[in-house]
Amino acid sequence: MSSNAAKVALVTGSSRGIGRAAALRLARDGYDVVVHYRRSPDLARETAAAVEALGRRAWVVEADLEDPAAVDRLAGAVREGPGQVDVLVLAAAATAFKTALEVRAHHWERTYRVVVGALYQLVERLVPLMPAGSAIICISGTGSDRVIPRYSLLGAAKAAQEALVRYLAVELAPLGIRVNGISPGIIRTDSLVYYAGEAEAALTEEARRLSPAGRLGRPEDIAGVVAFLASDDADFIRGQIIVADGGITLGMPGLYPGPF
Repeated sequence: MSSNAAKVALVTGSSRGIGRAAALRLARDGYDVVVHYRRSPDLARETAAAVEALGRRAWVVEADLEDPAAVDRLAGAVREGPGQVDVLVLAAAATAFKTALEVRAHHWERTYRVVVGALYQLVERLVPLMPAGSAIICISGTGSDRVIPRYSLLGAAKAAQEALVRYLAVELAPLGIRVNGISPGIIRTDSLVYYAGEAEAALTEEARRLSPAGRLGRPEDIAGVVAFLASDDADFIRGQIIVADGGITLGMPGLYPGPF
């Protein structure tokens, strides 16, 4: 790409939720966007259309991050499309919401492939396309260092991801690539609704009561942090997990209603 070409962001899981909000925020900030999805082509096309409505280019790429061959195809689509990545946002995740004793081997395999394995693989494939000044941003979660009911599998995978953020921040620094993560609090997304189930209303009310911000988070709240970490203003922030939770983890005990 020429020196005056637009910067490019790849956001995994950008057909909805935090990923979609991050894609749109980056588009507003002048990035062309590679919109990745797994099973919602219509939603992905809606995200792409919204990016284009902001005057930016968009590419829509389907890939199951559980499948290494599909991850390779995603990286290949980026190489053959925009040919450059200035911001890589890892927002996609997959898991089974079960207690530790209910989790089976295939649950572990799927979750770790999507949350940890895809990060490894995309970094390996895409770093050659990332110029100095680029940023990698992982979306982690409160369950990485707090205990949340039926969250042990994803919490453990996110903790591994956070460890990788620190290692990659050091190892990629000589290339001029910054690596950081974000730990959102309770963000109102489709995933929250699914996770909470019948306890959604009680969880929402309790979160509002305990949060110093007085509300649940919005995907746009996290997208704002993504935009900051992608910017030159974050050049001195390396290998950090930025907590963006409205302060709710300051009073975390007793937050989640209902039995484990």
